[in-house]
Amino acid sequence: MRAVVQRVSSASVEVEGRTVGEIAEPGLLVLVGVTHTDTRAEAAKLAAKLWGLRILHGEKSCSDVAAPLLVISQFTLYGDARKGRRPTWQAAAPGPVAEPLVNAVVEELRALGAHVETGVFGADMKVSLVNDGPITLVLDF
Repeated sequence: MRAVVQRVSSASVEVEGRTVGEIAEPGLLVLVGVTHTDTRAEAAKLAAKLWGLRILHGEKSCSDVAAPLLVISQFTLYGDARKGRRPTWQAAAPGPVAEPLVNAVVEELRALGAHVETGVFGADMKVSLVNDGPITLVLDF
């Protein structure tokens, strides 16, 4: 699994002009990509890492201050543009594999006590955010 994590002051995601997920206070925006070999165990590890990641102000984590997370699936995180000008998506898991694992990350976070908002898997989404810092990390599992 791969995640791009951004510390945000606020973030939202729209599908067809309707807001489907929003955090209106400081927290994390997390873009999650899944590859073919990922498992529910990696989803659990990612969720635990996100919940305890100390990148909020004062070196706090979401678990320390009950900060919300907005989790959005993003298969393009496994795009490969090393050759030519058109990326390939071969390393990205297909929807039937990826969707349950992105959902597992969300479920695991909620089981830890997190407030989690989400996008809509496979939809054309418009993501808005105010990156705070800016702080952006790439996590690979």
